[in-house]
Amino acid sequence: MQTSICSVPVSPIRANPSHKSEMVSQLIFGEPCTVGDRSADHWVKVKCKFDGYEGWCQDSHLLNVDNATYEQDLGLTHKWITEIEWNGFSMHVPMGSFLPLAKKQLAAYKKNKFSYSGKTWNPATAMKDKVAIKKIAYTFLNTPYLWGGKSVFGTDCSGYTQTVFRFLGISLMRDAWQQATQGTLIESLKMATFGDLAFFDNADGKITHVGILLNRHKIIHASGKVREDKINSDGIINVETKEQTHNLKMIRRFL
Repeated sequence: MQTSICSVPVSPIRANPSHKSEMVSQLIFGEPCTVGDRSADHWVKVKCKFDGYEGWCQDSHLLNVDNATYEQDLGLTHKWITEIEWNGFSMHVPMGSFLPLAKKQLAAYKKNKFSYSGKTWNPATAMKDKVAIKKIAYTFLNTPYLWGGKSVFGTDCSGYTQTVFRFLGISLMRDAWQQATQGTLIESLKMATFGDLAFFDNADGKITHVGILLNRHKIIHASGKVREDKINSDGIINVETKEQTHNLKMIRRFL
């Protein structure tokens, strides 16, 4: 199976091989994936290395790499936007783009000339404390909600939590209902602490939303945009409208 990385700032992953199809997730620059089926009009079926998510993207957004490059240790860009040089031209990639921790690995990008002089965040050695979490989580503040998104250019709720926790070296699955099967269950909001994930359901009991608890009274989440709101044992209270917007289902701990 062919191994590849994303070679554009953000590549949409769609449910079907068509620009009109629903965007179900994204690949971020440097993110590794494997390539399976191909369509006649330059769409390829990809599987993301880090969360196993599958869908279709354009083959022009990918760079084929060898298995050693696919398996290399990767760091993350940690500014809202980072300028790199790709084939002699400037490219601006979003926070959370994937870069080799070993600079010598850049040669594996074959004929593509790549340079980056900044520092790279290493999730494996990152502190998992309030300072680190707030630094990452608040960088996304006011990012618009985008179904299937997981970058500072636009994110959905689970794409947001997944990306924040990736900076901490914690692997979350892609969708909110999947993330709700991970971690350790916390019995009630009264027992929750900073960094716990709160999950919310719809009228049918299906998990549809997730956010990061700042304490037992505040939550940061992607709803309309990445925002701070209040939370109580019933759910999220929008600080602007004073209305309850989400129904609290469960809390899980990952730190």
